[in-house]
Amino acid sequence: MSDETLVVASWNVAHNGRGDGDVLDGNHIHDARRYLASKRPDIVFRQELTGAWDEGQLNLFAEANALGGLFPHMARPQHGKSRNPPGLMVSTRHLVIDQTADAELPWRAISGLRVRLKGCAKTLHLASAHLTSFDPALRATEARWLTRLADHGRTALIGMDANSYPHRAGDETTTPIDWGAVADRVHFQHRTTANGVPDTKPSSILTAGPHGQDGVFTDLGHYAGTTLEQPNALKATASLWRTDQGPPQRIDWLLATPDLLPALTAVEVVDSPEVRHVSDHALVLATFSLPDLRRLLA
Repeated sequence: MSDETLVVASWNVAHNGRGDGDVLDGNHIHDARRYLASKRPDIVFRQELTGAWDEGQLNLFAEANALGGLFPHMARPQHGKSRNPPGLMVSTRHLVIDQTADAELPWRAISGLRVRLKGCAKTLHLASAHLTSFDPALRATEARWLTRLADHGRTALIGMDANSYPHRAGDETTTPIDWGAVADRVHFQHRTTANGVPDTKPSSILTAGPHGQDGVFTDLGHYAGTTLEQPNALKATASLWRTDQGPPQRIDWLLATPDLLPALTAVEVVDSPEVRHVSDHALVLATFSLPDLRRLLA
């Protein structure tokens, strides 16, 4: 964090670091917060904020405070639906929060804020999303809802766990999935469409246009990995733990409307031992030039 850069992070911390009968012991969230704080993010998109709403959002505020006193927000968890809601946190050093902008969807809400850079007039629409894990059709519906953020020429930035795959397979650096070798047959049903085709529909909806043209949003990892020649941006993000679901894939994305691209300087997928210790998802970081953002959002 500096006067010249704005750092954006997106991270699914497994079960919010809680001990849910898996490899977590209930204390991992403190390690996750310390590591994320070391990156000094200005905007944090979080997924799997399990239990963060409870006790007056005690856990959510604890994380925001640990990250340097960020402003926290999450949509209210929906009764009888996902127990792992997304949320987001933003620094008020550079940003002014105008309003909340959540969406209740069939399985999991999307958490949103509308903000402005200080001294700038144009609104920036932020959304943290975690697409449904078990239903390709529902993921497509959630992706189409996200396109609304960019309607009428609006500027938007999204951090998400897509639970699906990029549609530009030729540009990816991850190992293709041999579904015949995937031991988890439930995972096969959750991540494929007709005839066992890997689900890339959300990526197509969000980032592809007609006849090969650009889409509503730009996948910042893909843009950095190709246009900016930063191959680390195309590294796999999940699963870093399981071995029965095929090789890790790039399913965690930062997306932005194309008008923000001139300000983007770097995207990094962080899968260090510190990250692998606390989650099965890598941390995705993007860095923007603040002077360029101010010019774009003036």
